[in-house]
Amino acid sequence: VECYDYDSDGSHDVIGSFQTTMSKLKEASRSSPVEFECINEKKRQKKKNYKNSGIVSVKHCEIIVECTFLDYVMGGCQLNFTVGIDFTGSNGDPRSPDSLHYLSPDGVNEYLTAIWSVGMVIQDYDTDKMFPVFGFGAQIPPSYQVSHEFPINFNPSNPFCNGIQGIVDAYRACLPQVRLYGPTNFSPIINHVARFAAAATQQQTASQYFILLIITDGVITDLDQTRTAIVNASKLPMSIIIVGVGGADFDAMEFLDGDNGVLRSSSGEPAVRDIVQFVPFRKFQN
Repeated sequence: VECYDYDSDGSHDVIGSFQTTMSKLKEASRSSPVEFECINEKKRQKKKNYKNSGIVSVKHCEIIVECTFLDYVMGGCQLNFTVGIDFTGSNGDPRSPDSLHYLSPDGVNEYLTAIWSVGMVIQDYDTDKMFPVFGFGAQIPPSYQVSHEFPINFNPSNPFCNGIQGIVDAYRACLPQVRLYGPTNFSPIINHVARFAAAATQQQTASQYFILLIITDGVITDLDQTRTAIVNASKLPMSIIIVGVGGADFDAMEFLDGDNGVLRSSSGEPAVRDIVQFVPFRKFQN
């Protein structure tokens, strides 16, 4: 065990070290602490009367087992996979070959390729392979009001698609029926999944985990509301994968990822944990 004098600039100074065994540490108790001399070898070699650099007193030792993802799956944890698809106007007219929603002659585009790439990995951990899929940012029939949380099969009471192929089929059927519009709001669909994750925490066992896949062209409108939604969701059994399609500026997505610092809500509340992973699809599609 090595002990250091902490410095905020990172230039920590070595105080000393000692060696012991786990069984020795486990003997420690508040009434009978286990003590070790902290020895600085350089000082001991230089100073004739050197005894130690202090005494480390251990009053409690506990072994905490960190479960892996596989441990949870083997223990019966059910993954719930939800997909959110960006149907906003910034994607371009689906009838135009320049559109990210344009279906090529072989029936694919970047959105479908991203769904296949991520979904084929995740679906094996979802036992029933029934996935709720929602679109956002489009005008939808029959009234053509803008919706930021509509089931792409247009069945609010049963928004589930059967497997990844079911998602693909529903997407292809949905695309000609909606009008791409805007704005690009992430928070409604994040809050939608978070409500189910919150309900799952009321169960006796930690048996459910929720994964939201958002596929977008990267132009986000409700950044403050989305930050707050993510911070709130960080307290729940939930993760978010954002896949950016196209070649737009993804700075906002990188910001939400939080890899360069703790994400905070618009009011300054920090995320409990990093639950967002952003992937620029064109960088990894090959």
